[in-house]
Amino acid sequence: MAMADTTKGPKLPGGAKPADRRERGGWLAKIAPGVSKFVSRRETPENLWVKDPDTGDMIYRSDLEAAMWVTPSGRHMRIGPDARMKFTFDDSKWTDIPLPGVHEDPLHFSDGKPYSERLKAARAATGEQDTMAAGYGTVQGTPCVVLVQDFAFMGGSLGMAAGEGFIAAAREALARKCPMVAYTAAGGARMQEGALSLMQMARTTLAIQELKAAQLPYIVVLTDPTTGGVTASYAMLGDIHLAEPGALIGFAGPRVIETTIREKLPEGFQRSEYLVEKGMVDRVVPRSELPEVLGALMSMLMGGRRKAA
Repeated sequence: MAMADTTKGPKLPGGAKPADRRERGGWLAKIAPGVSKFVSRRETPENLWVKDPDTGDMIYRSDLEAAMWVTPSGRHMRIGPDARMKFTFDDSKWTDIPLPGVHEDPLHFSDGKPYSERLKAARAATGEQDTMAAGYGTVQGTPCVVLVQDFAFMGGSLGMAAGEGFIAAAREALARKCPMVAYTAAGGARMQEGALSLMQMARTTLAIQELKAAQLPYIVVLTDPTTGGVTASYAMLGDIHLAEPGALIGFAGPRVIETTIREKLPEGFQRSEYLVEKGMVDRVVPRSELPEVLGALMSMLMGGRRKAA
């Protein structure tokens, strides 16, 4: 009995055979085989577009950067220390202030994952050693020290490194006899450091008292979000408190408060605009206007500084 020839495919009109899928390169490859190398599809960067959290619209990343990371809907998105410094200092120029290191993982803490591994992951993701960064430069011509808290690093949590960073920035301002500006952003104290984290609330408060004793202005810019032990310490001890639009500011979050008191909170509760009405924040300032406002305030406060007795 004859065996069927399995190498032959089904017959097509005109005796043509179906093309081998492995050899197919599309119509362009058939007409000009070499051209496909020059017009091949390019890989699109994953971060080319950014989604607006409020409207869901996709925004071209370069446009968002040009707008200081403020979306067309008015959302002031969270930004890191480098962008903060660029937007704040004159001509985007400043000198980095080295911050001291601390003993890491003093409690050998693990919450399912060792604290040391969490630190490694946060450093790899942000490129920073910890949540604080500080720089010295001029803002609208006024020399000052600027401290920035990075929420991207473990939620901006306040630990020993953050406390040491704050104290180092305050001492730099004392040495240079200039104002200090702190951009706050935190979810609270760093639980992996236990009571050592809570001690930073008292230590940073003492550093602020040194600034006040030297009659040097300390201005706080509250950004989204500023909560927990940071709000209970250096975030609310400024001579002047500014806030970005829509920033969440408080101690416990609104969901926790609603669950505790079993009542619905007012619209906009703990947002910067609401807190201006209640006297907790002095003024809400859009990001683009912050350098001008900070410069005017520091110039005025430094001009009225009395000589030490």
